[in-house]
Amino acid sequence: MSPRSFGVVGAAAVPHAPQMLSVPPSEDAAQVGRVRASMLAIGERLRALEPDLVIVIGNDHGDDFILRSVPAFMLHCGPFAEGRDGHSGNWAVDGEAGYELLEGLQGESFDPAFTLDAPLGTFFTIPIAFMGWTMQTPVLPLFVNAYVPPQPSGLRCHALGQALARVIERKRRRAVLIASGGLSHFPGTPAYRDPGPDLETDRRIFDACSRGNLLSMLAHDDPSLDRTGNIELRSWQILAGAIGESTPDVALFEPNWHHTYAVFGWTALCKSAAASPLHYRRIPSAVVPLAQALHLLRTSAVACAHYLRDPEGFAQRFQLGDEERALLLAMDEAAMRDRCGVHALLTSGAVRRLESVRRTLSGGQ
Repeated sequence: MSPRSFGVVGAAAVPHAPQMLSVPPSEDAAQVGRVRASMLAIGERLRALEPDLVIVIGNDHGDDFILRSVPAFMLHCGPFAEGRDGHSGNWAVDGEAGYELLEGLQGESFDPAFTLDAPLGTFFTIPIAFMGWTMQTPVLPLFVNAYVPPQPSGLRCHALGQALARVIERKRRRAVLIASGGLSHFPGTPAYRDPGPDLETDRRIFDACSRGNLLSMLAHDDPSLDRTGNIELRSWQILAGAIGESTPDVALFEPNWHHTYAVFGWTALCKSAAASPLHYRRIPSAVVPLAQALHLLRTSAVACAHYLRDPEGFAQRFQLGDEERALLLAMDEAAMRDRCGVHALLTSGAVRRLESVRRTLSGGQ
C-alpha cells in the first residue's frame, strides 16, 4: 500500500464532451479513441490504489443550478441518481459518504448544499463509465456551479479542495478525485463554432499543469474564465487544492473544433513527490548541530580561521554525531546537503567562506 495510507491517494482531470459518447460524423473517431483509451488506463491505475471512496467533481450545465436554487457547491447524499442524455438508468451513489463529508466541510467553514435525488448528467456519468467504473459502483458526485453568475471564485474552489482533502484524511478514507471538465468551449453560444476553442490559453494551462504547476490556474479570474471559454476549470481548481502542486504521470492534449480534450492522471502522488525532492528543504532536527557549525562558518571569518587552523577543535564545539563530525572535517558539501539534509545555503555558504578566508590567510594565493 502507498505511504499515503489515508487521504487523496489518486486523482484525474478528464473531459466529458457528449461527442465522446455518440461519436457523430463531425468527430475524429481516432481522436475520441485516444482520449477514451487514456481515461480507461488512468481508471485502471486508480483502482489499483484500492480507494474506498470515488469522488467525481462536475460542473452543473444548467440542469439543476439555474432557476430554483443555485448553490456554489452541492454534495449528493442519496442512494442513487437517474442518469441523463444517453446514460439513463440508476447510477449508484455513496450517499453516506456524502453526509460524512458534508458534516466535515461544515467544520471547515464551508456550507455546501446537498441533494437526495438530483439526476446526473453526462458530465458525471461519462467519467465514471469511460474510466472503467460501472453504474453499480457507488460514487460521490460533487456539483460545482460553473455557468450561472455569481460563480465561486478560483480561490474559493481551491480552498474547498484543500478543506476536502483535510476532511478525507481526518475521516481515514482513501479517496480518488475525478475532476470532470474540459478546456475551452462555449456551449449554447455562437462562440461555440466561431471562434471556437481558445487554443492559446488552453495550451498555456495544459503546459503549466503538466509541469505540476496547478496553482497557475488561479491566475484566471471570473472574466478570464468566461472570455476564454474555461469556466469549467473550476472543477480542476478544486482538484488542485486537494492534491497540491503535483506533477501528473499521464497527460494528453487533443484540440478539437468545438472543445479541447485534455486528460491528466495522478496515480502515484507519493512516488512523484519522492522522486523530485525540493532544492530547498527543511533541516532535519537530528542534524541541527551540523547546521549550526556550518552557519557559524558561513557568517564568521574568525570561525573559518579556527576551522582551518584546528578542524578537530572547531568540531568539538558542537554536539555532532560520528557521521556528521566526519563530514564536517572533510567539508563534504554534497553529502552534508544531500545525505544529511542540511540547507543548501548553509553548505554552499560555509564552503565559499572557507575558501575566501583560506585565500586571505595565504596572501591571496
